[in-house]
Amino acid sequence: MSARRVGLVGARGHTGRELLRLIGERDDLDLVFASSREWAGRPVAEMAPEITNGLDFEALSPDDVAARKVDAVILALPNGAAAPFVAAIADDCVIVDLSADYRFDEAWTYGLPEIYGRDSLIGARRIANPGCYATAGQLAIAPLRGQLDGDVHVFGVSGYSGAGTTPSRKNDPEALADNLMPYALSGHLHEQEMARHAGETVRFTPHVAAFFRGIVATTHLTLKTAMSADAVRALYEQAYAGEALIRVIADIPEVRDGARQPGAVVGGFAVGADGHRLVVVSALDNLLKGAAVQAMQNLTLALGLPEGSYRPSPL
Repeated sequence: MSARRVGLVGARGHTGRELLRLIGERDDLDLVFASSREWAGRPVAEMAPEITNGLDFEALSPDDVAARKVDAVILALPNGAAAPFVAAIADDCVIVDLSADYRFDEAWTYGLPEIYGRDSLIGARRIANPGCYATAGQLAIAPLRGQLDGDVHVFGVSGYSGAGTTPSRKNDPEALADNLMPYALSGHLHEQEMARHAGETVRFTPHVAAFFRGIVATTHLTLKTAMSADAVRALYEQAYAGEALIRVIADIPEVRDGARQPGAVVGGFAVGADGHRLVVVSALDNLLKGAAVQAMQNLTLALGLPEGSYRPSPL
């Protein structure tokens, strides 16, 4: 089978760089365009030496993208920017959107295969890629869906790459030095996303710290029926058995356990004396399992290709 033709819109950002690397490492995908207004006219290989076909970055409009004959388009754009591209691209072309724009749209497939399965992704044409915090939180919640009582509380801390490349206090190393910065104290989009897809009431507080990449999410849950820590861990091991990108451990995951790694780590499993109060910790890379690697899983499943294996990021 010839390589599937893929285009990337929004190639300049941190996630776009990882996507270029991941596409370039596959023989069954051929990148035929990479759109970036800031980098237009410069060789893609200047940013991503993994792309060896001599491609240059272009500044492409939605109609320009629609005119390209490709099997799939990955949209790595800020929230609110995807709609013109979605409207222009043909219905039979796969779109994987990394923004939050379609994560609440029933017409789109929500792509977190380790939790919601792969069947719905096979042959899907419109796929909403989950958020990074939302992925970390849902991995901590999913094995206990239906067994929880009351609100789930998620305390998340991310590296400043999660704030994107547009300058702000949240990605300013000087502002973050010796600091932990809470933000979006109520109603964060990932709070709504976790609640919608996990089927639980979620309270989420995000923070950004001075490290560049990685997420750790400490999740507090209340069990309807008292359980031991060993029994809880066994449920998680069963839920993620056979999943190459999800590792369940007894120790408490730290940021460094997930940073630059293609998958996620779930562990801790501390149970209070009453057997009902549970804390689970998850760690992952916000640019990889929280974005680019997950997009590649969703893309390959939609195109009928092997998910493949992923190595740690050298970036």
